[in-house]
Amino acid sequence: MYYIVKYSGPFGFIKPWTAVRDSKTFSQQFLTPSIIEGIRQKLEVGSIVRHKLSYSSISVQQEQTQTRGWEKKTQLKMMVRNQSILERGVMIDPVLYLAFENIEDAEKSAKQHICLCRNEDVLFPDEIRKREEYEFDQLTGFELRFGENEKSFLVGFNRFDETKPMYGWLEITGKPVIGM
Repeated sequence: MYYIVKYSGPFGFIKPWTAVRDSKTFSQQFLTPSIIEGIRQKLEVGSIVRHKLSYSSISVQQEQTQTRGWEKKTQLKMMVRNQSILERGVMIDPVLYLAFENIEDAEKSAKQHICLCRNEDVLFPDEIRKREEYEFDQLTGFELRFGENEKSFLVGFNRFDETKPMYGWLEITGKPVIGM
Protein backbone atom coordinates (compact mmCIF):
# COMPACT_ATOMS: atom_id res chain seq x y z
CA MET A 1 0.00 0.00 0.00
CA TYR A 2 1.27 3.48 -0.91
CA TYR A 3 0.38 6.87 0.48
CA ILE A 4 0.66 9.25 -2.46
CA VAL A 5 1.05 13.02 -2.25
CA LYS A 6 0.26 15.01 -5.37
CA TYR A 7 2.28 18.21 -5.94
CA SER A 8 1.72 20.80 -8.65
CA GLY A 9 2.97 24.22 -9.66
CA PRO A 10 3.12 26.68 -12.53
CA PHE A 11 6.53 25.64 -13.94
CA GLY A 12 9.64 23.57 -13.33
CA PHE A 13 13.09 22.91 -14.73
CA ILE A 14 15.33 19.91 -14.12
CA LYS A 15 18.78 20.56 -15.54
CA PRO A 16 20.18 17.50 -17.30
CA TRP A 17 23.55 16.46 -15.88
CA THR A 18 25.01 16.56 -19.39
CA ALA A 19 24.14 20.27 -19.82
CA VAL A 20 26.92 22.46 -18.51
CA ARG A 21 26.35 25.80 -20.21
CA ASP A 22 24.56 24.71 -23.36
CA SER A 23 22.97 27.67 -25.11
CA LYS A 24 19.67 25.75 -25.36
CA THR A 25 18.64 23.13 -22.80
CA PHE A 26 15.30 21.41 -22.31
CA SER A 27 14.18 20.25 -18.89
CA GLN A 28 14.92 16.66 -18.05
CA GLN A 29 11.66 14.71 -17.77
CA PHE A 30 12.57 12.54 -14.80
CA LEU A 31 14.02 12.80 -11.30
CA THR A 32 17.37 11.15 -10.56
CA PRO A 33 18.19 9.30 -7.32
CA SER A 34 20.06 12.33 -5.96
CA ILE A 35 17.13 14.67 -6.72
CA ILE A 36 14.76 12.32 -4.89
CA GLU A 37 17.24 12.15 -1.99
CA GLY A 38 17.41 15.97 -1.87
CA ILE A 39 13.60 16.17 -1.76
CA ARG A 40 13.53 13.45 0.93
CA GLN A 41 16.00 15.40 3.07
CA LYS A 42 14.07 18.64 2.60
CA LEU A 43 10.82 16.91 3.64
CA GLU A 44 12.60 15.15 6.54
CA VAL A 45 10.87 11.82 5.82
CA GLY A 46 12.13 8.25 6.01
CA SER A 47 11.90 7.39 2.31
CA ILE A 48 10.23 8.19 -0.99
CA VAL A 49 9.53 4.85 -2.63
CA ARG A 50 8.25 5.95 -6.06
CA HIS A 51 7.51 9.07 -8.09
CA LYS A 52 5.75 10.08 -11.34
CA LEU A 53 6.13 13.37 -13.21
CA SER A 54 3.95 14.87 -15.96
CA TYR A 55 3.45 18.35 -17.40
CA SER A 56 1.33 20.21 -19.96
CA SER A 57 4.01 21.59 -22.29
CA ILE A 58 7.52 23.00 -22.61
CA SER A 59 8.08 26.75 -22.84
CA VAL A 60 11.43 28.03 -24.07
CA GLN A 61 12.52 30.94 -21.88
CA GLN A 62 15.61 33.09 -21.98
CA GLU A 63 17.94 33.54 -19.04
CA GLN A 64 20.83 35.97 -18.79
CA THR A 65 23.96 34.54 -17.19
CA GLN A 66 27.44 35.71 -16.31
CA THR A 67 30.62 33.73 -16.72
CA ARG A 68 32.40 32.53 -13.60
CA GLY A 69 35.63 34.29 -14.41
CA TRP A 70 36.52 37.95 -14.68
CA GLU A 71 38.14 39.65 -17.66
CA LYS A 72 40.60 42.48 -17.11
CA LYS A 73 40.00 45.49 -19.39
CA THR A 74 43.37 47.21 -19.01
CA GLN A 75 42.59 50.31 -21.08
CA LEU A 76 39.32 50.88 -19.22
CA LYS A 77 40.97 50.03 -15.87
CA MET A 78 38.20 47.68 -14.81
CA MET A 79 37.25 44.05 -14.42
CA VAL A 80 34.14 42.72 -16.19
CA ARG A 81 32.19 39.51 -16.26
CA ASN A 82 30.98 38.53 -19.71
CA GLN A 83 27.29 37.82 -20.13
CA SER A 84 25.35 35.52 -22.38
CA ILE A 85 21.78 34.46 -23.02
CA LEU A 86 20.73 30.85 -22.45
CA GLU A 87 17.45 29.31 -23.58
CA ARG A 88 15.79 26.89 -21.20
CA GLY A 89 12.91 24.60 -22.09
CA VAL A 90 10.85 24.80 -18.90
CA MET A 91 8.00 22.43 -18.00
CA ILE A 92 4.64 24.20 -17.71
CA ASP A 93 2.18 22.98 -15.05
CA PRO A 94 4.25 20.06 -13.75
CA VAL A 95 2.46 17.46 -11.61
CA LEU A 96 4.55 15.23 -9.37
CA TYR A 97 3.30 12.25 -7.38
CA LEU A 98 5.47 11.06 -4.50
CA ALA A 99 4.71 7.65 -2.97
CA PHE A 100 5.43 6.86 0.67
CA GLU A 101 5.20 3.60 2.60
CA ASN A 102 3.60 5.13 5.68
CA ILE A 103 0.94 7.72 6.38
CA GLU A 104 3.17 9.70 8.76
CA ASP A 105 5.67 10.52 6.00
CA ALA A 106 2.84 11.38 3.59
CA GLU A 107 1.14 13.67 6.10
CA LYS A 108 4.41 15.38 6.96
CA SER A 109 5.24 15.99 3.30
CA ALA A 110 1.70 17.17 2.49
CA LYS A 111 2.29 20.17 4.76
CA GLN A 112 5.37 21.37 2.83
CA HIS A 113 6.27 22.70 -0.59
CA ILE A 114 9.09 21.22 -2.66
CA CYS A 115 11.36 22.39 -5.45
CA LEU A 116 12.35 20.15 -8.36
CA CYS A 117 15.86 21.57 -8.75
CA ARG A 118 15.75 25.36 -8.59
CA ASN A 119 14.35 27.41 -5.73
CA GLU A 120 11.95 29.19 -8.06
CA ASP A 121 10.36 25.89 -9.20
CA VAL A 122 7.99 25.61 -6.25
CA LEU A 123 5.42 22.80 -6.20
CA PHE A 124 2.67 22.74 -3.60
CA PRO A 125 0.94 19.70 -2.09
CA ASP A 126 -2.61 19.06 -3.16
CA GLU A 127 -3.90 15.82 -1.65
CA ILE A 128 -3.00 12.46 -0.12
CA ARG A 129 -4.28 9.30 -1.77
CA LYS A 130 -4.08 5.77 -0.39
CA ARG A 131 -3.49 3.36 -3.28
CA GLU A 132 -2.19 -0.10 -4.06
CA GLU A 133 1.11 -0.36 -5.95
CA TYR A 134 -0.63 -1.48 -9.15
CA GLU A 135 -2.79 1.68 -9.00
CA PHE A 136 0.34 3.82 -8.69
CA ASP A 137 1.76 1.98 -11.71
CA GLN A 138 -1.24 3.22 -13.73
CA LEU A 139 -0.76 6.92 -12.90
CA THR A 140 0.26 8.98 -15.92
CA GLY A 141 3.85 10.15 -15.89
CA PHE A 142 7.56 9.68 -16.39
CA GLU A 143 9.32 7.64 -13.73
CA LEU A 144 12.99 6.80 -13.55
CA ARG A 145 13.27 3.40 -11.90
CA PHE A 146 16.59 3.28 -10.05
CA GLY A 147 19.15 0.54 -10.57
CA GLU A 148 21.07 -1.31 -13.24
CA ASN A 149 19.65 -3.77 -15.73
CA GLU A 150 19.62 -4.26 -19.51
CA LYS A 151 17.40 -1.16 -19.97
CA SER A 152 19.45 1.15 -17.70
CA PHE A 153 21.42 4.22 -18.74
CA LEU A 154 23.72 6.62 -16.89
CA VAL A 155 21.68 9.50 -15.39
CA GLY A 156 24.42 11.39 -13.55
CA PHE A 157 26.60 11.20 -10.47
CA ASN A 158 25.19 11.07 -6.95
CA ARG A 159 26.17 14.15 -4.95
CA PHE A 160 24.98 12.43 -1.75
CA ASP A 161 27.04 9.24 -2.25
CA GLU A 162 30.65 10.11 -3.11
CA THR A 163 29.68 11.06 -6.71
CA LYS A 164 29.04 7.43 -7.62
CA PRO A 165 27.42 6.87 -11.03
CA MET A 166 23.61 6.68 -10.97
CA TYR A 167 21.71 4.39 -13.33
CA GLY A 168 18.08 3.85 -14.08
CA TRP A 169 15.52 3.06 -16.75
CA LEU A 170 12.61 5.21 -17.81
CA GLU A 171 9.04 4.02 -17.49
CA ILE A 172 6.44 6.10 -19.31
CA THR A 173 2.80 5.57 -18.44
CA GLY A 174 -0.12 7.10 -20.32
CA LYS A 175 0.40 10.45 -22.00
CA PRO A 176 2.71 12.35 -19.57
CA VAL A 177 2.81 15.49 -21.74
CA ILE A 178 -0.79 16.45 -21.15
CA GLY A 179 -1.06 19.33 -23.67
CA MET A 180 -3.12 22.44 -23.26
